[in-house]
Amino acid sequence: MANDVYKQFPAMENQRILLREVDGERDAEALLKVYSDEKAVPLFNSDNCNGDDFHYTTLGRMEKAIEFWQFSYIHGYFVRWAVVDKQSGETVGTIELFNRQAEDYFDNCGLLRLDLRSDHETEDFIENVLQVVVPRVGEMFGCEMVATKAIAAAGKRIRVLEEFGFRLSEERLTGHDGTKYGSYYVRECDQ
Repeated sequence: MANDVYKQFPAMENQRILLREVDGERDAEALLKVYSDEKAVPLFNSDNCNGDDFHYTTLGRMEKAIEFWQFSYIHGYFVRWAVVDKQSGETVGTIELFNRQAEDYFDNCGLLRLDLRSDHETEDFIENVLQVVVPRVGEMFGCEMVATKAIAAAGKRIRVLEEFGFRLSEERLTGHDGTKYGSYYVRECDQ
């Protein structure tokens, strides 16, 4: 049985990272460094996001994105965590996660989007993030599997995903407009 993550926001952490609710006042400037990072943006998953490529270059645009994330949480669409590097105290990315209900292979699937500043796109940091969140996806969202996109250029991320038991799916995710998206890595949720 899934916990209702939309009633109480689930903070999670280990020795290296803290995942907590995104706070517009506290996080906007730090997240602008993430979403304006031209090395990082190509690794973000913008599939099925109505044309948003998550490349934000102004504080105002970043603040609007955060407002949308908060609106989406309140309405039960998805959870968006701030990823905080505990060594520096900086917010260096976000994670979005929700239970995807669809008429394709990715039905009842925890869809995980991980956006990190390029200097944190390291195997060690990604491993720490996955250690914290992946074991709890099934519990939090009541889904059978978890999927995340990793394009071929994301070699470090792919190595870590494979170490965590993810495999590249031959299936394509079907968007709301019928577009087919690939490069998804999947694994069963921990029970």
